[in-house]
Amino acid sequence: MKAMFKIGFIGLGIMGKPMAKNLLKAGYKLTVFDINNEVVREVAAAGANEGKSAADVAAQSDLIITMLPNSPEVEQVVLGNDGVLATAQPGTILVDMSSIAPLVSRKLSDKLNAKGIIMLDAPVSGGEPKAIDGSLAIMVGGPEEAFNKVKDVLSAMGSSVKLVGDIGSGNVTKLANQIIVALNIAAMSEAMVLATKAGVDPEKVYQAIRGGLAGSTVLDAKMPLVLNGNFKPGFRIELHIKDLMNVIDTAKGIDAPVMLTQKVLEMMKSLRDEGKAKDDHGGLIQYYEKLAKTEVRS
Repeated sequence: MKAMFKIGFIGLGIMGKPMAKNLLKAGYKLTVFDINNEVVREVAAAGANEGKSAADVAAQSDLIITMLPNSPEVEQVVLGNDGVLATAQPGTILVDMSSIAPLVSRKLSDKLNAKGIIMLDAPVSGGEPKAIDGSLAIMVGGPEEAFNKVKDVLSAMGSSVKLVGDIGSGNVTKLANQIIVALNIAAMSEAMVLATKAGVDPEKVYQAIRGGLAGSTVLDAKMPLVLNGNFKPGFRIELHIKDLMNVIDTAKGIDAPVMLTQKVLEMMKSLRDEGKAKDDHGGLIQYYEKLAKTEVRS
């Protein structure tokens, strides 16, 4: 399988860089591109070839992976001047691992299909730590035949790789994931500020509840960081805002109720307006701490 694909990787940010490095560690050959030349050089030093543009990468690849911030960036990289569509050959598979609006995934897929290029949407969950250790959850939408061809490649970046439906289904699944993560963080924040304000040690509360029904992957990932006052981003508030805005837009289109999501989105926007957009999303607790005039720390 490793010999089959000439892989292009476009987008080497906080997530894309470690994902590309894991592909190199797994023995795949990569050509990479990012608008940040420094990070391209870093990944090249780990064994990748440097691409000059998205089109240059696409011309050299039969499997293209994109990992970009949002829908406009993906549209630009795929459809823009010097983009993927300009040079990709029929039969190429494009796997967009960005978290974007499902309708955009479907629109891009239609344009790519018209040129014989197959698209999968494959957003991820797990943040930077799981991108680094190769244990991301990857949720995929698109044709099963294409999924089966690239599953081994995706497995080099994730411990869970699941096909959930047609194109766009991956991003719908990611939106569901982001609702649950956001509301978990908000619930943790509300509970721990209450406990602290009531005079109980939040670390002891955390240890007491983590093995019960209130325990969760989110709680175990975020509570230790909160207790240390560490809001260095694994996943930035500004990116979670983007995802929740995609939730709201998608929900409007299908008339789905998302009241709790709307409330947490307001909280995150408030923190963004206070200059905390680049904090980790676990920093949502700062919204509650400000209202309660207390800090949850060990």
